[in-house]
Amino acid sequence: MQKITKLIYNKPFVFSLWFGLSFLIVLKGILTHQVFNNYLVFKYNFINTIHQHNLYTYQPEHFYDLNHYGPVFSIIIAPFALMPDSIGVLLWVMFNAFILFKAIQRLPIKENQYVIILLICAHELMTASANVQSNPMIAGLIILSFSFIKRKQDFWAALMIAIGTFVKLYGIVGLAFFFFSENKLKFIGSFLFWSVVLFVLPMLISSPTFIIQTYHDWYNDLVAKNAHNQGSDLQEICIMGLIRNIFNYQGLKNIYVIAPGLMLFMLSYLRLKSFKLRQYQLLILSSALIFAVIFSSSSESSTYIIAFTGVAIWYINLNRPVTRYEVFLLIFAIILTSFSPSDLFPRFIRTEYVAPYKLKALPCFLIWLKIVYETLTRDFSKPEQLKSV
Repeated sequence: MQKITKLIYNKPFVFSLWFGLSFLIVLKGILTHQVFNNYLVFKYNFINTIHQHNLYTYQPEHFYDLNHYGPVFSIIIAPFALMPDSIGVLLWVMFNAFILFKAIQRLPIKENQYVIILLICAHELMTASANVQSNPMIAGLIILSFSFIKRKQDFWAALMIAIGTFVKLYGIVGLAFFFFSENKLKFIGSFLFWSVVLFVLPMLISSPTFIIQTYHDWYNDLVAKNAHNQGSDLQEICIMGLIRNIFNYQGLKNIYVIAPGLMLFMLSYLRLKSFKLRQYQLLILSSALIFAVIFSSSSESSTYIIAFTGVAIWYINLNRPVTRYEVFLLIFAIILTSFSPSDLFPRFIRTEYVAPYKLKALPCFLIWLKIVYETLTRDFSKPEQLKSV
């Protein structure tokens, strides 16, 4: 047992898993000449912005599927898009892994605790990396917005939220940490400033007229995508999709699920006296990361690196001997949420039950309910204890 504990806290081992799994899964794809369609979608976000071609139309000569990212993303992907695809895709994946790594490392927690978060999330990161998705970066931006607010650096916190929002909307949940800011006027002013900067920024490589039209097109694209997600095999891995498929109730409107979920989320803010307490704030961070995914109709398997980071932060933030139910929830999430898309999980169960019924969302939903309960009932006045793994 002692050897296992040492291995768990062994930084070189954990760091190797964190970066190595993602590196190897993409390198394997490069060596086997895999077509990284998502990366091509990202690359042409930049190319189409430069040449002022509609970002949200089909271009089967270059990639299949559609782009759903804002024009600001063209600036972020530009350095990678200018490289040969085999190099660009590999560096893109490593960049995403690094952003999330640094964000977790900057959390206001004990040093050995961030290593546990990395270990818990390493496999889920590999799932996102296999799809060369930007979700690790989005998770990192949300966490960094929290950390900057904790460090009273509201100007940079606002930038993280603005980037995440202008790229993929998920970043907007960073506004959940607004109440933790000690200089709310500065935070609001900074967010407005960065919103203007990011709105204008893509115009430097395109034109004002095209970018303004692109934002209009982006809105229409997101509306159409939301409608298309219902009934999709790969999308809508969320609470709405879970309910629709388990109860065969395709007529369910998203608002009937999202509205109660939002009300539960807001209930957590009733603990006004706890706003400045670290454990409470970390619970809100965990809740926000999970909420953004399990109540989004756009959630797919690779999106869950955002939610699963929230799961890991919740677990290390217990700061007391864990209950059997809490251990069960973590193991349940690791098996059903993290391992189910991989070869570590029985294929028959995945294809016949997990995927059709969107069960990947279930453990995260149960943990999110537990987090909401804790924000309302936990005694934050008790001294913190280092939890054994």
